[in-house]
Amino acid sequence: MMFTVAALALLVTLALVLVRAIAGPTVFDRVLAANSVGSVAMLLLAVLGFLTGRPEFLDLAITYGLLNTVGTIAVLKFFRQGDLGDPGEARP
Repeated sequence: MMFTVAALALLVTLALVLVRAIAGPTVFDRVLAANSVGSVAMLLLAVLGFLTGRPEFLDLAITYGLLNTVGTIAVLKFFRQGDLGDPGEARP
């Protein structure tokens, strides 16, 4: 019962975050909403793993959380600097 309520609360949170992603006035608000969608999806995956009795979903949730964090940092760096890597100085 407790995990079912948690899953429903996460679905409501996901709906609110999606509204924020659509209505966000700036690009950074939308990136923050996308990061929140990833975080809520990670929590929902973990809760669904407990609901179905499949603990390996927790490993998938952790992996998804790491990918979400790295992806958000890469997107923010791209929007701020215009590229993801520094080519450095050309040697003569």
